[in-house]
Amino acid sequence: MESSKLMSTGKATVIIQVNPQVKQNNVICDDEQQARVAYHNTALKGFFKAHPKTLGTLQIIIGVAIFLFGIVITIITFEMPVVIFSGITYWGSLIYISAGSLSVAAQNKLNLCVVKASLGMNVISSITAAIAITLMSMDILIISTLYRSPNKNFNMVIIGMLLVLSILQLIISIFISGFACKATCNTDSTVVNVALYQVLV
Repeated sequence: MESSKLMSTGKATVIIQVNPQVKQNNVICDDEQQARVAYHNTALKGFFKAHPKTLGTLQIIIGVAIFLFGIVITIITFEMPVVIFSGITYWGSLIYISAGSLSVAAQNKLNLCVVKASLGMNVISSITAAIAITLMSMDILIISTLYRSPNKNFNMVIIGMLLVLSILQLIISIFISGFACKATCNTDSTVVNVALYQVLV
């Protein structure tokens, strides 16, 4: 009867399997692979604590909202805010939607590659959100001090909403990235197989 023991330290995790029915000349491959897969699945399930499906859906909604607000401010405004000039409401929203889609897929498919892809895309998403926050803060400062147009208040409201959505996106991306990083880093494990032999007396 096979039994296994899991020992974890700060840097590595060791799985010890005891299989008393293994013969001396046999090479243990299947047991080791099964142990690795079982441990990887356990480590990746820790990623579920972040609720990636829910947060990923929220990221997609934020991306769509930023895209739509970007269209509105591009059509309505007569000034040329930095947000419009940079186009971050368009390419940024595509990054947010991609990050959200990968976060949802990471929960639907328990796969290390998908979790790593989600991690990478959420890191890019957090960088994009930080850039967007900087640009939108500059726009609010510029519009409030320089422009005297009748659309000034409307522009301030739209850019303020974009700023709030970008801050929310930044928080979500960092949160998912942290859990994904922890899940992918914990999959580095060492599996040790121990075979017990019966000694005939």
